[in-house]
Amino acid sequence: MLQWFKKNGRDLPWRRTRDAYAIWVSEIMLQQTQVRTVIPYYKKFLRIFPTVGHLARSSLSKVLKTWEGLGYYSRARNLHRASQMVLNHFHAKVPDHFNDLLALPGIGRSTAGAILSFAYAKKAPILDGNAKRVLARLFIISGNLKKKGEDLLWDISESLLPKDDFSSFNQAMMDLGSMICTPKNPQCPVCPLHQLCKGKATGDPERYPEKGFKKAIPYVEAISAVIQKNEKVFLLQRPPQGLLGGLWEFPNWKVNPAEVFEVKLLNCIRNELGIRVKIKESLGSFKQTYSHFKLTLHVYTCRVLGGKGKGRWIPLKDLHLLPMSKIHRRIIHSLRVRS
Repeated sequence: MLQWFKKNGRDLPWRRTRDAYAIWVSEIMLQQTQVRTVIPYYKKFLRIFPTVGHLARSSLSKVLKTWEGLGYYSRARNLHRASQMVLNHFHAKVPDHFNDLLALPGIGRSTAGAILSFAYAKKAPILDGNAKRVLARLFIISGNLKKKGEDLLWDISESLLPKDDFSSFNQAMMDLGSMICTPKNPQCPVCPLHQLCKGKATGDPERYPEKGFKKAIPYVEAISAVIQKNEKVFLLQRPPQGLLGGLWEFPNWKVNPAEVFEVKLLNCIRNELGIRVKIKESLGSFKQTYSHFKLTLHVYTCRVLGGKGKGRWIPLKDLHLLPMSKIHRRIIHSLRVRS
């Protein structure tokens, strides 16, 4: 593995540093996100927040704005909160002990292992999605890997660590899963472990790891209002926790497809926002797929007739300063195109 990695390992920006903070940021960004997507966000994030102190002292709104477009915003919120803990309890030094790392929001066992091995050259296993797949095929580990199977994979991952150069070995495991031992059509002939792989010997390595049953993703319809007044629009900020926590958005409500959208919208705006409006026109329907549901948002532009509203009026020219989700950013773009 080490020989293969020396010749074939990926040249990634976070591998050119031993800065524990920079490595930590990369590991959080790489959770559920592909490398090519992460790279520009990683570079931008470190330009704006070059140290733990810079991140900890910044507002959550600025952090979310910098993170905008990368998705899974709870990662950004946890990273921000954890940086404040590092600043206050560890004198702005990312901990180099396993339990201290695990105590930080957003850091699990694999992320802690990556920080310890990559930044501090300590003996610690990792078990990201790529490593799980490699080991499950190598040793034909069946069953649900989220239960007992995962404990076995952790034991195997730890047992395979060499006497030194833990960083290169862990990175090799990640790269092998990403480049060779892929979920579909693995390139077994060029794999450095092909002679040892029990999954390959079965003739069907894709059987491993066992694929869990996928639940059907629910379909949600909602309505949203772009309420305008004197070159300003009315926005709400989502609660700090939960889906898209802390982001700004146009008011929106779930709707039953059988309902009359315009009537429902007027009632919600009046009863929940304290504003009376007149609907001008439909801005169209916008679709977005999230991890747990698919959304179709029917958007209408509205003119204010009266009422102050329980939210904030934001000048159109300042919308780019606020953190917003992709679907609401697309609404803004559509609004500007029309105007």
